[in-house]
Amino acid sequence: MMVGLKIGSLVLVLAVLAYTVHAKSVANGAKVLCFYDGEAALKDDPLTGKVTLVDIEQALPYCTHLVYGYAGIDSKTYRLKPLNEALDLDTGRGQYRAATALKSRFPGLKVYLSVGDYYDLTEKDTSEKYLALLESNDSIAAFVSSARTLLKEYGFDGLDLAWQFPQPAPMQTTDHILESKGYAYRDGFTKLIRELGEAFGTDGLGLGYTIPPHVNESFFLDIEQLKDLLVYVNINAFDQNNQKRNPEQADYTAPIYEAPGRTPGNNIDAKVKLWSSAGTPLDNIIVGIPTFGRGWKLIKESGTTGVPPVRADGPSPIKSLSSYAGYYSFTEVCAILTDTKQGSMHKVHDPRFGPYAFRVPDENEANGIWLSYEDTESAANKARYVKAAGLGGIAVNDLADDDYLGRCTGEKFSITRAVRQNL
Repeated sequence: MMVGLKIGSLVLVLAVLAYTVHAKSVANGAKVLCFYDGEAALKDDPLTGKVTLVDIEQALPYCTHLVYGYAGIDSKTYRLKPLNEALDLDTGRGQYRAATALKSRFPGLKVYLSVGDYYDLTEKDTSEKYLALLESNDSIAAFVSSARTLLKEYGFDGLDLAWQFPQPAPMQTTDHILESKGYAYRDGFTKLIRELGEAFGTDGLGLGYTIPPHVNESFFLDIEQLKDLLVYVNINAFDQNNQKRNPEQADYTAPIYEAPGRTPGNNIDAKVKLWSSAGTPLDNIIVGIPTFGRGWKLIKESGTTGVPPVRADGPSPIKSLSSYAGYYSFTEVCAILTDTKQGSMHKVHDPRFGPYAFRVPDENEANGIWLSYEDTESAANKARYVKAAGLGGIAVNDLADDDYLGRCTGEKFSITRAVRQNL
């Protein structure tokens, strides 16, 4: 009996030690920012992309931060506001409170609220309000005050600014609406960051910045001023090429390095060097990776080799769960890669630029597709790149697009898992 007790106690001690070591490695090692679009909980069922806060709990052991999205800006008052009050606030389904409550079950997890990205943009409510806010001290003060109040009320640990600066059309560097303002927006953004940091500091709140692709850093961002004011800079170096920007040219969407003949700077390594060369601490630089793929429609003029860049005819018409044409979650990517009804997909994986797959069109120019995507191997490659470069970590965007059903590899959230295991 005594031997049994000793063995049982030893097992318990070892289990506690293992949990402690795991918690410490997650809390004190590289960051894994796990973004989650709360509106994924509103879809019909798991087979059509319904992913709830309960579902993502299986991914959270691999995350240091849960970044819940998305909030927006009121175009009249410039205050921070939830984009879906019925979903997020206590007067509705209370997902803000449910998200921050996850900290009690996952010690060391920090929960941030993200504002902006593309979710706060409509034809009537454009990114111009993000610029207008930066023009006025009163508007900046209103945003700072409302952000601090909302974060404290719902128990968030910080704010992720996925700020919506206008993105120029391909081959342009600025937009016409900016010409009369010069660099005033850059100074306004620096002021916003500084005042948020000062307001948050008294409450121990963190402030991170997520930079969308194609933002003109030299025009909008005073990197040397920002580098010491942020907990992290999350470089979303994906969607460097997509169907909206380049409908007639299929290409890698998230390359680590610059592929031959491409626009300089549109890759992870170049973005990292831009920020690090300006003095940004390496352990504050986060590399954002996608859990989705982008598909283009191939036509006769596309040829048969599949080597990008490839002539294309807009987004691929294959139906997806997303409302965006040619946008596929990782689960959908896996289904496309294994579906042979329209013919086999040819798969290519280059560790420098990422994987792609393609199927040439038939004699009727139907069923042709070129697909750039992230998978577990490419995510692991990027995690190893981050580790070798001494960077701060990786942001997974988005948990709702990861393989939440475990259909690709047999393991749920396999891209997030691959990131954690290779950092």
